[in-house]
Amino acid sequence: MRGKLIQQIVDEQVETAAAMRADVVTLVGGLNDTLRPKCDMVRVRELLTEAVERLAPHCGQLVLMRSPGRQGPVLERFRPRMEALFECVDELAERHGALVVDLYGAPSLGDPRLWDVDRLHLTADGHRRVAEAVWQTLGHTPEDPDWRLPPEATLPPRWTARRAEDARFARQYLLPWIGRRLTGRSSGDGLPPKRPELLPYEAR
Repeated sequence: MRGKLIQQIVDEQVETAAAMRADVVTLVGGLNDTLRPKCDMVRVRELLTEAVERLAPHCGQLVLMRSPGRQGPVLERFRPRMEALFECVDELAERHGALVVDLYGAPSLGDPRLWDVDRLHLTADGHRRVAEAVWQTLGHTPEDPDWRLPPEATLPPRWTARRAEDARFARQYLLPWIGRRLTGRSSGDGLPPKRPELLPYEAR
């Protein structure tokens, strides 16, 4: 669920997921914490470790992720925290036999066209590529073997169009995002899970 902090994931989701004893469990957490003005990385590591230790014994395969990170001045200041988080992910995976989907340096997901207008969440095509990556990490043949490749090159928008888009982004997304960070709120507050019940995979 988008916007959740690692403490919320541990409190609200981990026990439920462990009780399902699913064949595959994916755990992606901690990144939202790194984007907060104040972030206790020691505590983030502790909570992520707790989540992995509770999930790993109760599923067939635990999958962790080095999340994709796009370039840009806003996110650049948080990059040391993100890299510290991913070091923790790698350590936990080795210790508990988890798989790691490494999207942090994937060329395709560095393309701004695969990111939504808020510049924090992926588009539908971006999510499709992440699903292909997870599927491949699990040892299966991806439907799109070229998911790592960026979309075909197109002419970049004009300078004036880029500046207008930057202004719209700042007004509609960046300033509200800063406001939520300062007040401890999240875009995911109050959102219910999309699939609260365990369901089998249905091949197409």
